[in-house]
Amino acid sequence: MHIVIVVIEFAIVLGLLVLIHELGHFIVAKLCGVRVETFSIGFGTRIVGFHHGDTDYRISLIPLGGYVKMAGELGGDGSVLNSEEERSAEQAAIGAPPRPDDLTSKPRWQRVLIAIAGPVSNFLLSFLLLFIVAHYHHEVDHYLNGPARVDYVPRGTLAAQDGLSAGDTITRFNRVLNPTWEQIYDESVLNLNRPLPITFLHNGQTHSSTFTVSVPPNTEFDAGNLMAEGLIPQMDPGPIQVLSVTPNSPASRAGLQPGDDLVSIDNLHPHSVYALLSFLKDNKGATDRLGILRHGQRLTLLATPQKMATPDVGEEYRLGFTYRPPMADIQHLPLGAAMRQSLKDNRDGSMLILRVIKGLFTHHVAVNQMMGPVGIAQQIDLATQMGIWPLLNLVSVISLNLGILNLLPFPLLDGGMIFFLIVESIMRRDVNQRFKEVVYQVAFVCIILFTFFVLFNDISRLHLR
Repeated sequence: MHIVIVVIEFAIVLGLLVLIHELGHFIVAKLCGVRVETFSIGFGTRIVGFHHGDTDYRISLIPLGGYVKMAGELGGDGSVLNSEEERSAEQAAIGAPPRPDDLTSKPRWQRVLIAIAGPVSNFLLSFLLLFIVAHYHHEVDHYLNGPARVDYVPRGTLAAQDGLSAGDTITRFNRVLNPTWEQIYDESVLNLNRPLPITFLHNGQTHSSTFTVSVPPNTEFDAGNLMAEGLIPQMDPGPIQVLSVTPNSPASRAGLQPGDDLVSIDNLHPHSVYALLSFLKDNKGATDRLGILRHGQRLTLLATPQKMATPDVGEEYRLGFTYRPPMADIQHLPLGAAMRQSLKDNRDGSMLILRVIKGLFTHHVAVNQMMGPVGIAQQIDLATQMGIWPLLNLVSVISLNLGILNLLPFPLLDGGMIFFLIVESIMRRDVNQRFKEVVYQVAFVCIILFTFFVLFNDISRLHLR
């Protein structure tokens, strides 16, 4: 029964995103005076729909996208022409002058606007969703406003050289007494690459030293810079809570289960995943003893971490599980602040997606780590169980992905159409339609093969319980 619910959740989310995307194409095409022949959610054979005016509004067999078929352009479902009747009509029309409402009769700048309207619609949806989240439910990590307790100090870092260790509390940072982590971040931003006085409480005794937050030129400061120097905050009062376990991972092989509390690893009691990852790095992949609390019962598991690819970081030792985020305080940002927060979150999300795409081409990210429809459906189900706000965040991420991926210069994608238009502008004539048809057919086959590849990866990663 649960699998049916997952399928329904996936269909609703994907249907909404495809509808928004194709609606962008549709609206701009209509504004430019282009006749739209088909508005389809899904590819392939028509299942159900209705005709209104010149347009066939339909739901098609393969529910992994959609398309808008405009007069004068090749079919949008990869078969290029959707039926024998359409193929015959197309053959009869070859050599005939384009009608005024054909796509090919419009200036290329209008065709570019039509092509880019779909991704822009996804970007706008992502902005709107994150704006709503920021205005009504902006989460600020609770630890930022509490005492600055250190969760772990990696070996060889500046903090380790100063004598700090796990469990210490910072009692002074620059001019701020008993600072919060938020105040430490603020002082660091204002005094980058400068030695600052720091005082901390270690085993009941006060120690003093200097601390320099080093940031490379033309680089924006973030919490990662502070962690790189060895100051990893204690982000939760309790242990790390396991949300899900990656199949065929060290965590899975060790017997870790969703709902477990990771209380300790060897002699460390981590309160953040950042502390855990730093400990694994220091331990260089050695087998670790995990202290687990499961349904009130204490267990000990043995796990040997392995290196896994991470975008923009490279390979690092991991166990292979997702965790419940740290405790957060809820804020209701004013409209202006909510808009700025949404823009920032979308910018950060876009940069991450671009880094992942770059990592695929530079072999820093493995292709078999990509998530397909099954994996996305699982994430949607997980977010739905967590509540409306995590779900809205996830939908915005998927929408952002959809917009960016559609701008890639690959045939059948919007970026492919824009690429052809740029080539045609340089050539000062249209690319031969028959050549386009062959290219689109090859591209469709490639997309189908890629879809089966990611589906295979998804299914192979399923955690059968």
